[in-house]
Amino acid sequence: MARNSGSTKKTRRQVLATGLAGVAAAAVPVSGAAASQDAPAGAAKAWLPRKQVVHRPGQKPSPNALLSSCIRSGHLLFVAGIGGWYPDRRKEPGDIKVQIQSALTTMQEILENAGSSMANVLKVHMTVAEPNKNLALLNEGYRGFFPDPPPARSYTGCGVDQMGREGVLVQVDCVAYVD
Repeated sequence: MARNSGSTKKTRRQVLATGLAGVAAAAVPVSGAAASQDAPAGAAKAWLPRKQVVHRPGQKPSPNALLSSCIRSGHLLFVAGIGGWYPDRRKEPGDIKVQIQSALTTMQEILENAGSSMANVLKVHMTVAEPNKNLALLNEGYRGFFPDPPPARSYTGCGVDQMGREGVLVQVDCVAYVD
């Protein structure tokens, strides 16, 4: 089948780029300092996501923080990795079932503080120490934290010496939305 190489036909990529740029510009107008001074009046302006840090309950803002535990952009929440064991919260690390329950309880607190809930979690990712040994017990602890339908879930496996801190067997993060 021969292709028409005429200049009047737009490629699929051009049509998609034009269509998506128009939708983005119509959905969220940009004003103030973020708007381009050089753009002609009525020209489509790029949408810029807005980031807002959501602190854990009781957490004080740090002016030079390296990490944010939760970022809100529009209606989306991005919750950073929560370890399964923190010595200041529990004396003993416990097994992976205890650790995933602890991490998910902390996740629930963060989400509720941000105006969301476990029902609004879209995606969960976990880093699991020795998954062949720990996955069945992890699933026991995970069960019951999310209503149906459960969020999409994935995991990465690693050795216990690669978890960043002695005693940690799981780290979990998620993407959720705010109603």
